[in-house]
Amino acid sequence: MSTKSHATLRYTSLRASIFLACLLVAALLGHFGIIPVAGPAGMVFLVLLAGLVSAPISYVVLSKQRDEMSEQIVGKVAGLRTRTSQRIAAQNAEEDAADDAARAQ
Repeated sequence: MSTKSHATLRYTSLRASIFLACLLVAALLGHFGIIPVAGPAGMVFLVLLAGLVSAPISYVVLSKQRDEMSEQIVGKVAGLRTRTSQRIAAQNAEEDAADDAARAQ
């Protein structure tokens, strides 16, 4: 099995793991009073803070996985385009053959 066969799943799970780690750190900082947290609005603040911190970390740390995911998606889209254009060409050829046969009669 290729190492790039599950690139999207790998990237997404690593991205979620980085976010959850940042959320854990933010929650611990809130629990020990380093970041002031008051009620549900404080928890929303911690989630937003974790998202804000995890985005640049993911951008830097997961660049290789993001490139692999991009290659995987590009390959699938190119294959889909090729199959679609071949199917359309076959349908056009079939229609042209039926039209030529109808005109020949």
